[in-house]
Amino acid sequence: MSTTRFHELGAFLRTRRDRIRPEEVGMTAGPRRRVPGLRRDEVAQLAGVSVDYYNELERGAGSQPSEQILAVLARALRLTRDERDYLFHLAERPVPQSGTGVHVHPGMLDLLSRLPSTPAQVITDLHEPLVQNPLAVALLGDQSGLRGRRASFIHRWFLEEQAREIYPAADHAHQSRSLVADLRAAAAARGPRDTEARLLIEELLEGSAEFAELWAQHDVAVRRQDRKRIIHPSLGTIEVNCLNLVSEDGRQRLLWFTPALGTDSAGLLDLLGVVGSERVGD
Repeated sequence: MSTTRFHELGAFLRTRRDRIRPEEVGMTAGPRRRVPGLRRDEVAQLAGVSVDYYNELERGAGSQPSEQILAVLARALRLTRDERDYLFHLAERPVPQSGTGVHVHPGMLDLLSRLPSTPAQVITDLHEPLVQNPLAVALLGDQSGLRGRRASFIHRWFLEEQAREIYPAADHAHQSRSLVADLRAAAAARGPRDTEARLLIEELLEGSAEFAELWAQHDVAVRRQDRKRIIHPSLGTIEVNCLNLVSEDGRQRLLWFTPALGTDSAGLLDLLGVVGSERVGD
């Protein structure tokens, strides 16, 4: 990577950092703050990298950042897709293809940050988790370490028995039908040339007789909302309404979970922040 490009990358990061107000990302500004935007240590915290490493990036020093680092920086700095692509160009890394799920829509992140008391997460149309707030981690488990096609909950639902432990057995058939119908809608919207959806479907058809049977029925329905019973290891069964907000291109969804009326789920959801997450990530 050229030295000039590296200095341009550092300058670009500084300008993007300066424009973000702390309260926009859930941080307290404080009375003695010396900078209008975020501090370097705050960006490092949001991105999950060390302060020293981020300081080197802004100084135009150090090694070439990886694609994974660039993706988390784009998310932390609320970059638009054009700005994200520019960041990858400066780092001389290949720009992620559309629909790969690397870049979270800034509007989705903004809304997610405004839901601190509600379990919420952003997923792709193939049910791959992109980012979760702490209450979503407590309710559903930490899904940040999942990679490849296995990151899709649909993939794990049909190919890994353990994935179904989150729902009562009586609800499994409904969840299977709903997931398959939603996947058919997503695959159709992406088009026949989309490799990501095609390979996921092919692997499911080969590995799951249940999926193959449901897929042959040709049911199609975007999963815009649902009522779910989620089994938490400490709190037991929590009945919630799962609501969706879909991005303009249909590739990303903000999900948030509210207590179902007529149940004691409101109190149980309040306890999530106390017990935290006791689930083990896959």
